[in-house]
Amino acid sequence: MQKSISLIFILCFVVLASTSTHAQKTLSLNEAIQTALKNSYDIQLVENNLAIAKNNNNIGVAGGLPTITNTTTNNNTLTTINQTFPDANRNTSRNGVDGSTLNNGLNASMLLFNGYRVQATKSRLASLETQNKSLLESQLLNTISIVMQQYYNVVRQQAFLKTIQKSIETSKQRLEIIETRQKIGVANQADFLQSNLDLNALIQAEQNQLLIIDQAKADLLNTIVLPATTPVLINDSIQIDDQLVLSVVEAKMKTHPLLQSAQQLINVNQFLEKETKSLTYPTLRASTGYNYNSNKSAAGFILLNESYGPFLGVNLSIPLYNGGANKRAIKNAAINTNNAKIQFQNTEQNLTTELFKTYQSYKNSLKQTPIEIQNFEMSQSLLDLVMQKYQLGQATMVDVKQAQQSFETAGFRLVSLRFSAKIAEIELKRLSNQLTF
Repeated sequence: MQKSISLIFILCFVVLASTSTHAQKTLSLNEAIQTALKNSYDIQLVENNLAIAKNNNNIGVAGGLPTITNTTTNNNTLTTINQTFPDANRNTSRNGVDGSTLNNGLNASMLLFNGYRVQATKSRLASLETQNKSLLESQLLNTISIVMQQYYNVVRQQAFLKTIQKSIETSKQRLEIIETRQKIGVANQADFLQSNLDLNALIQAEQNQLLIIDQAKADLLNTIVLPATTPVLINDSIQIDDQLVLSVVEAKMKTHPLLQSAQQLINVNQFLEKETKSLTYPTLRASTGYNYNSNKSAAGFILLNESYGPFLGVNLSIPLYNGGANKRAIKNAAINTNNAKIQFQNTEQNLTTELFKTYQSYKNSLKQTPIEIQNFEMSQSLLDLVMQKYQLGQATMVDVKQAQQSFETAGFRLVSLRFSAKIAEIELKRLSNQLTF
């Protein structure tokens, strides 16, 4: 009976442990990026701006299509009429005479020429759509970059945790050795207390590191627009692409969406210049339509007056003088174009400088990594050796603490260096428009 109860408890424990494990969904980098691209509010806002630009990129918005309007006016009146004629029999004097006036006009107008303003406006609208596409691509790159950085930050913090846990195992082993020695009377109470203090300090460090990991996950979940309470498990390591070449990334930087957007801004302002210059040209417009007018009165000289029929006309407008406003507008448009060119040069200069600095950091991290790997391996070997000697009574507790500190420091430095190299790699690929996942 007792064996059956024990077996039931074991099965319940296994089921609960399995449920806890499966409650946490393993999140890969690809899944995190795909989720962010689907849910990101920043991307949705830029997509909406692009949708507006697409709607506006139309010949009708540019003014190149006919406009057709229909206007109807109906006025009812109540008037007093007092009319006197040479023939007194025709005299009329009445109060409260009903009357109505009905006007209806169908008008179609077509712009024939206005200094190629329509063409310039249509080209400007197309450039604005292209610019918004570039801004969307830039936002996609930025979102992917942020997700990758936050994802690998979680990996980094988890690697820190593993180093702390390895040091905890060593401290527990050291405490067990001291407790064994105390039983046979060869260890003092001071060593026992100090070992407990060191172990408790590491356990607190472990708890703090778990908090840091949870907060790093919360930042990642916020970026991919999932609740911060979503349980996720990240099992990954930091793998670095060490084949990036400065000349290659500099060449590919020319295709960066920010530069493409800055170039489109120049185009937009150049077309605005053409639109402004067109204000100095004549405007020729053709119009046609059909008018109907009806005036009715219950009394008076005219009881009914109707006129209706089609019309066709041409309107020519020639600007002669408007106080020099057009000249000033043209000059301002040219200045705005020059400003757009300066912005392009500034963007290119900033991207080039940022890329160069990032590449320096990238190469420096790669150069230091082999040394740090060697230091970490040696610190592991040193810690194992000192623990063996300590167990045999050939090393002191101070020796063990120093070996532990060396191991922890080497572990933290190696992880930090790999993380720095990875962040530099991500940034280089973002700046050179090569970010893939």
